[in-house]
Amino acid sequence: MGVVTALVRSTFLVNAVYAESSRAYGITPQQGQLLCVLMPQPYGMSELGEMLGLSKSSLTGLVDRTVQRGLVRREPDPRDGRAVRVGLTEDGDRLAHQFCDETCRRLEKLPSALHTNERDRLAALLARVVLDNKVPEVFTDPDD
Repeated sequence: MGVVTALVRSTFLVNAVYAESSRAYGITPQQGQLLCVLMPQPYGMSELGEMLGLSKSSLTGLVDRTVQRGLVRREPDPRDGRAVRVGLTEDGDRLAHQFCDETCRRLEKLPSALHTNERDRLAALLARVVLDNKVPEVFTDPDD
């Protein structure tokens, strides 16, 4: 299998894990990703759009639906009175941690057939691809 095929199929695999975890918590995969991204701090809408790769209208709809669920809130941006930031509510923070922990447990199982040195090599290679392509820091390793 070539690198392109492996990357594309890996994307499907990771997306399937997000979908399974999301169903278990009664949210959409996109809401799960939003919650995980917001765990460290609130972000402005433009920052969120860039991190999640969503257009303004798609992000607005996602945030609206997640606000209605009581998981996130809009708050004034202290640096720009015209802008808003999106942050987790108390319920959202609790769900975000549960969802992210469960998703990590599920993802950790994917390379379970690999030996420790193979897993370390895979992690190093994927980290390099991510860093070389300046992927926004939307998920952090709990061990870092």
